[in-house]
Amino acid sequence: MTQLELARAGRITAEMKLAAEAEGIAPEIVRERIAAGVMILPANKQRDLAQPKLIGYGATTKVNANIGTSGDWPEVEKELEKLEVALAAGADAIMDLSLGPNLRRARQEILKRCPVPVGTVPIYEAGFYGELSKDKLFQVIEDHCRQGVDFITVHCGINRRVLEEIQESPRVCGIVSRGGSFIVRWMQETGEENPLYAHFDELLELVREYDVTLSLGDGLRPGAVADATDGPQIAELLELGRLVKRAWAKGVQVMVEGPGHVPLNQIETNIKLQKRLCHGAPFYVLGPLVTDVGAGHDHITAAIGGAIAAAAGADFLCYVTPAEHLGLPDADDVRQGVIATRIAAHAADLAKGIEKAWNWDKAMSKARKELDWEQQLNLALDQATAREMRKRKNPGHRAECSMCGEFCAMKQCQ
Repeated sequence: MTQLELARAGRITAEMKLAAEAEGIAPEIVRERIAAGVMILPANKQRDLAQPKLIGYGATTKVNANIGTSGDWPEVEKELEKLEVALAAGADAIMDLSLGPNLRRARQEILKRCPVPVGTVPIYEAGFYGELSKDKLFQVIEDHCRQGVDFITVHCGINRRVLEEIQESPRVCGIVSRGGSFIVRWMQETGEENPLYAHFDELLELVREYDVTLSLGDGLRPGAVADATDGPQIAELLELGRLVKRAWAKGVQVMVEGPGHVPLNQIETNIKLQKRLCHGAPFYVLGPLVTDVGAGHDHITAAIGGAIAAAAGADFLCYVTPAEHLGLPDADDVRQGVIATRIAAHAADLAKGIEKAWNWDKAMSKARKELDWEQQLNLALDQATAREMRKRKNPGHRAECSMCGEFCAMKQCQ
């Protein structure tokens, strides 16, 4: 039985207990929310997950870090370094997006070393080898499940009806999802239906066996703010909402992926629309990036959008690094991306009224009032940077910081 089926049967699993304790939520509440589909616990039966995570209603907003080889940078060791950096920076989940000749080894090594949920996009592997037939695609998906992957992105919402929307759309950037582009190109070349949509029930049976969570990919997400909330995006979202119910009926955990590039004034509308059309299923968003011109600083444009999205109800933020749109991120890019996205997630948790988040901020505020620097540094979201900056910018061991010195307001007004 899957975590969803066990929750419906009234059973609290070891993974539910462990994750509930980390969240500070009663295990019975966790069970009820998983049973209702508004919370998920990605945990493949094939591996012993050391740090299971809850994603969804009432849980803290989670942060995912993407890593993975490419054709130009196929070295697995570099990706394992990024894995360690992402985990040290506080990532709640890792997605291996590897391409290139070493992709299977990269996945094996990441799964071996990663204590948090690991996700993949199986169509990348099938596309890399140039074979998107139903049999090959399902063979790759089963291989990922058997290896122990906890959640997979599958672009099931692009069918022939939705394809008509994108063909008639005056989009600036067209299709920017790599997985979405693989599917659309294959459909155009063969004239056949998307195998992930046409054989969705078979896909559900496959992933149910391993209790792999489906992340329903947004293959038509907007890649430009001018394309946000358009016909193709909404047409796909409608299909994903229907697929959510079909997954639940088969006992499969599911979340839904969201946009992309969205201007500030449309973010809340996007989140509320998704929650309504997809029946409260957890929402996983990339950014969203609030402007197209932040190249080199897109971890900031995404953090701005991510904070607004999560405050409006998004549950899972996929990080964006400074290298987005420019090239494969290095370890420092990964670290900056995780930290920026964690700040966005935590800011949103305050807006959501998450008690755990408020207690953290109150403890920091108290330490500031008391000029307790060691406690402030211990409570900093990015302790390493805070410690280095405190040491570099303050002479000696004075109680105040070098900005106000003896005129520190905290010291003068007790």
